[in-house]
Amino acid sequence: MGDFDEKDVVTLCGQIGTVLLENGAETSRVENTVEYIGRAVNMPVICHATMTGIFVSSEKTATTRIFKVRVGDFNLQKVDKINTLSRKFSQHELTFSELKNAVVEVEYDTSDFTWWQKWLGAGLVSVAPMLLFKATWFDLFLSFFVGIMGYVMTQFVGKHSKIPYISVAVGGLTISILAHVLAISGIATSANSIIISSLMPLVPGVPMTNSLREIIERNTISGLVRATDAIMAGISIGSGVVIGQILIKAIVGGM
Repeated sequence: MGDFDEKDVVTLCGQIGTVLLENGAETSRVENTVEYIGRAVNMPVICHATMTGIFVSSEKTATTRIFKVRVGDFNLQKVDKINTLSRKFSQHELTFSELKNAVVEVEYDTSDFTWWQKWLGAGLVSVAPMLLFKATWFDLFLSFFVGIMGYVMTQFVGKHSKIPYISVAVGGLTISILAHVLAISGIATSANSIIISSLMPLVPGVPMTNSLREIIERNTISGLVRATDAIMAGISIGSGVVIGQILIKAIVGGM
């Protein structure tokens, strides 16, 4: 067995599955990757993944481990790194100890894009839908900055509050207020177009996509959990937009 035993394999498999699931991978990918690792060392394991936990058991003995999962922000770069490591390990390009160390490195990796890169990305995502609306070039320019402001507020609130979905609600509120102020002041042509476009960086695209994939693959529970999370995020964004509209109308009406 080399420098590892069955317990080590089960533990590492569970750790790999946890990293994948917490960073946006669908449950079928988690289960396949975990079982793939077990077969690569001739210690087949059975994996069952849900949105709150991962169960890994050895097919040869009663060795079993349960791993608690806390799904929050996703990082698809970590998912890609784990997939790459699993392929290299199966092709015997990595030893078990090297794989173990690499997984720990990926799990605790805190590297991220710089703030200006995130802001630029949010602005570009906000601009794209304006092309479909055939908006004016100036409205397209405004949606770039409104989208950035909504994203910045979402990130700021997310760092200072642990209340679920409050950050995207504040982001929607910020975008709604800015768009209506620009329209009322005559700077922007269409507040609604700017709002719809600027909300794109806040839309939970990955959870929505993964929920559909889960349901199609008959992982009904995980699919419904992801879908519920995406729906709640969408409702929160919409609530922020509506509150912003009400506030602007109340202020304008009272003037």
